[in-house]
Amino acid sequence: MKLRDLVYRLYARRVEGRLDHEQVPKHIGVILDGNRRWARADGRTTEQGHQAGADKIQELLGWCAETDVEVVTLWMLSTDNLDRSAEELNPLLGIIENTVRGLAEDGRWRVHHVGTLDLLPARTQRVLKEAEQATDGIAGILVNVAVGYGGRQEIADAVRSLVLEAAENGSSFEELAETVDVEHISKHLYTRGQPDPDLVIRTSGEQRLSGFMLWQSAHSEYYFCEVFWPAFRKVDFLRALRDYAARHRRYGF
Repeated sequence: MKLRDLVYRLYARRVEGRLDHEQVPKHIGVILDGNRRWARADGRTTEQGHQAGADKIQELLGWCAETDVEVVTLWMLSTDNLDRSAEELNPLLGIIENTVRGLAEDGRWRVHHVGTLDLLPARTQRVLKEAEQATDGIAGILVNVAVGYGGRQEIADAVRSLVLEAAENGSSFEELAETVDVEHISKHLYTRGQPDPDLVIRTSGEQRLSGFMLWQSAHSEYYFCEVFWPAFRKVDFLRALRDYAARHRRYGF
């Protein structure tokens, strides 16, 4: 074992030992950013970068299980990503499909898709649906896989669903306008019934949400990490939790 690796392990244990599990966020959202830049910096292909990022997911979920996190939302593919060239998009979709299958086969996680299914290829839709069905009764961490996800699209879909529901119940637009409130819209989001994220982590050094969980993250804490996603380590995760625990959350401004 290299000296650097030994020092890293000792430091990670020190950070973990001082972590107050009572202050751990129950729902963590993660923007898995930096796969392509990591690949370029390491002399690898874009596809290899995406695969390395996918391989990191099981590690992350293991760390979450160790620290009593209950819900994890992973932004794996945005609606904007769907505009990428077929040369990059098709292998990426294959990697996502294999990753989702692996999460379902693991037996520890309950998989839930968040996003617009209709925007995805039929094969990807099938994999996501089968993973949800296969893990429906599992009591472990709820893993939201955000594939074909966009925050504005989610809000638009929620409003559309709300309007259609009102129409089915025989309500007029005037009656809907008089009664609709924040809770009504929340009940039609992709994450309905779930707690909002306490903490949102974004890797790669970018300090923006890019449309991730726009509605749900209104009161979330944010942690921006310089490291690219495939190089994200347990100590980076623990630092995020430590930083979160040290904050005094304010539900306002």
